[in-house]
Amino acid sequence: MKMKVSAKLISLLMLVFCLMMPAVASARLADDGTASQRPVQAFDIAAGKVVKSVPNSKEFQTYAINWLGSVTGLAPQTKPDDKCGYVFRIPLNEPAVVQAGSVTVRTADVFLFYCPGKPQILLIFDENRKPYLLQFKADTKPFLAQMGL
Repeated sequence: MKMKVSAKLISLLMLVFCLMMPAVASARLADDGTASQRPVQAFDIAAGKVVKSVPNSKEFQTYAINWLGSVTGLAPQTKPDDKCGYVFRIPLNEPAVVQAGSVTVRTADVFLFYCPGKPQILLIFDENRKPYLLQFKADTKPFLAQMGL
């Protein structure tokens, strides 16, 4: 089963990915060597920028791994709303293998698309940077509360 994704969606996903990369790079440059983990970031879709960056932790890793473990399949024809909400990026300490139906993907980052009142979806990229939108059933409220947005 192949997932069809619109050009607008691909553009939004790549914009999010590209806008978060400089913040990751600057965080690495500012790192004094005591922290080996890339930060967790919140990207405000309406503002078009990263609005919060917090140190990654075991707790954030647990959230992301639990979300990936609760994947119910690919998000068919899902389009994240480009007018509201946030995209949260949680870099994984170790790459994770995700099973979504008949598709198996190995990923190093988990992106949570959050828009109040709409279904939450995950975005992951495989080793070739191919995007996959995923449906999942895990509770994100504790993560959102911890992020404070």
